[in-house]
Amino acid sequence: MADDVTPELKQQRMKEFMSLLPLTLNLAGLPHSAPGTIFNDGQMESRVISIRNAYKLAYKLVREVGESGV
Repeated sequence: MADDVTPELKQQRMKEFMSLLPLTLNLAGLPHSAPGTIFNDGQMESRVISIRNAYKLAYKLVREVGESGV
């Protein structure tokens, strides 16, 4: 099934992700790092997991609003 993804669908998904990114980052609640701060692998992975989970919630919220207006 993953082989069936067209370039147009990939582009659509990226646009969707980018449009939800501000909401996603707010939901994730991650603090900004100080300039010059370098995260280790564990810290970066932890931040990625937080963003991924927040994206799922943002996507779900937008779908709910679109379907029910709530």
